[in-house]
Amino acid sequence: MQCALYDADRCRSCQWITRPVSDQLSAKMDDLRQLLAEMPVGEWCAPVSGPEQGFRNKAKMVVSGSVEKPLLGMLHRDGTPEDLTDCPLYPDSFAPVFAVLKPFIARAGLTPYSVARKRGELKYVLLTESQRDGGMMLRFVLRSHSKIEQLRAALPWLQAQLPQLKVITANIQPVHMAIMEGEEEVYFTGQQALGETLNDVPLWIRPQSFFQTNPTVAARLYATAREWVRGLPVQHMWDLFCGVGGFGLHCATPEMKLTGIEIAPEAIACAKQSAAGLGLTNLHFQALDSTQFATGQGEVPELVLVNPPRRGIGKALCDYLSEMAPPYIIYSSCNAQTMAKDIAHLPGYRVERVQLFDLFPHTAHYEVLTLLIRR
Repeated sequence: MQCALYDADRCRSCQWITRPVSDQLSAKMDDLRQLLAEMPVGEWCAPVSGPEQGFRNKAKMVVSGSVEKPLLGMLHRDGTPEDLTDCPLYPDSFAPVFAVLKPFIARAGLTPYSVARKRGELKYVLLTESQRDGGMMLRFVLRSHSKIEQLRAALPWLQAQLPQLKVITANIQPVHMAIMEGEEEVYFTGQQALGETLNDVPLWIRPQSFFQTNPTVAARLYATAREWVRGLPVQHMWDLFCGVGGFGLHCATPEMKLTGIEIAPEAIACAKQSAAGLGLTNLHFQALDSTQFATGQGEVPELVLVNPPRRGIGKALCDYLSEMAPPYIIYSSCNAQTMAKDIAHLPGYRVERVQLFDLFPHTAHYEVLTLLIRR
């Protein structure tokens, strides 16, 4: 993939961009095989990749510059701003939104936040697009409430220019640290969740809920998990660290009992909305800590699916899973290093199947799906 920003040495986020995608996949597979070298693997499935550009459904833009001439992009380590609105990872549909946002920031009087001076209001602009209908969610991350009414008054102009904006919010992040968002969300639209559809499964994205940024490959990931689960004798399943319910909603059948656990209430609200839309009444989603939930249960499901953050599930949950001994575990990981450590703490299981999903082209990162079967 060609990128003018990379060629000009203005952005190095895509460190592998000069390597052909086939070479990137080979390097990632070599890394995964090395991490699992101590564990016999029953089947290595072919890696899954998607488009090499225009695949991102989300932009996280640091706002810098001046209120008259804002820049949307990132800050280098020395504090120098870089405008990334021409990044080829974003789809073409993002360009007209960025073009309108810049004059809107001036029109609304949203002074970009200066890290060096600890002054200003607008810290980030977060944009998410739905593949279902092209609808978008736009979030302004502000330092305080001082510009809320000013922003609200200016929004009709923005909405007239960009009718695809279905959800618009302001997030309040008052801390002088590189933290993307705060706890408080102020809604400017009646609609509070962006509708998405992957593999004919309706999903919902709320402002503070996690959603995969590469929907093409994510759809393949969810479909593969569904295929694996449907091939197992499973009537009762846990979906831990479930997020908005992508895995559980794909894998569930009307007869199956499924419990989804996620610590973020916003994500659980999305999962419940999707379950209701599918008419699945035997799905139960709860906003709890996954480890605390699992270790406090007495019943044993046939399958536990885990999709933890980069830190993995940890030894405490591994020990409990070993003790409760469900017949099957499916582990989806964005950090194969911590996954390999976790599997090493599950000695009662063998690795039946492994598949790599290239959710993060042009970087060393990847997602991996692993099926574990009790020995």
